[in-house]
Amino acid sequence: MTNSAVFGRLSAIADPTRSRLLALLDRHELTVRELCAVVQLPQSTVSRHLKVLSDDGWVAVRGARTSRFYRMASTRRDPFPHRLWNVVREEVESSAAVRQDARRLQSVLRERRDRSKSYFTTAAGDWNRVRTDLIGARTDLLALLDLLDPGVVVGDLGCGTGPVAEALAPCVKRVVAVDESGAMLSAARRRFLHAANVDVRAGTLESLPLERHELDVALLCLVLHFVVDPPAAFAEVRRVLKPGGRLLVVDFTPHEREQYTVEMGHVWQGFDEPQLRVWLRDAGFPDVRYRHLPPDSAAKGPTLFSALARRGRK
Repeated sequence: MTNSAVFGRLSAIADPTRSRLLALLDRHELTVRELCAVVQLPQSTVSRHLKVLSDDGWVAVRGARTSRFYRMASTRRDPFPHRLWNVVREEVESSAAVRQDARRLQSVLRERRDRSKSYFTTAAGDWNRVRTDLIGARTDLLALLDLLDPGVVVGDLGCGTGPVAEALAPCVKRVVAVDESGAMLSAARRRFLHAANVDVRAGTLESLPLERHELDVALLCLVLHFVVDPPAAFAEVRRVLKPGGRLLVVDFTPHEREQYTVEMGHVWQGFDEPQLRVWLRDAGFPDVRYRHLPPDSAAKGPTLFSALARRGRK
């Protein structure tokens, strides 16, 4: 960078007021009104200084309805302004004016928090609807998948068209999606046409197309009620799980919807906890955590349970 360019960038922040503004915007995104309250200067003065900083690339502006929020511009593309500002900031942060600004800023931020508290006080009764409108009914739960170890291999056993495998794939090393229905597998293969870490295989739960100890985690999501011999399926899942591997079963609690047997081919009308524990224990899963899942208000089917079991080490 030439000397003239250096001096040009430096002149914009050489002014004491502009350096104070930049010290605030380096850590927070603030409106003109908030900046005026902190530096205790008229709006016209603050706006004039912000224009100089904006024209020279020091600050960025974001519009939100009737407000405009200012923040320090990113310096990732050009590291020179970042180095220059670090030198200037070390000097200005020790000044009495900047220390005063920091104290007044806390009051401004406190007002923001108070406005948020006021909103939630009035919106609490309707917050579930507002939140669903913003992000959907279950979107936030997808983020919880990032709690999984990114190095694990997961088996989605009875994957259907692959919605669960699709949610898991970005968060784990590999997903093996297994189903015995040709139509379901065709739909799953179309879904994962460009997914490098999803392996779609044909097979049954009683005879899985997997090697011994191939999986870290196995999922049986709404598939067990189709299985004629659940104990045999659990024994087969134990075979393909590594010692200490986990099995998650999600299925229906006991119900009396006999039409599911006729219309959808269900073999079982749900499962109760004692029976499931016996089957899992006998198959080599001594540790089981069973819980009822809270029902979705829009769901029309029976309630669900989840059972998390860990394969024995032997």
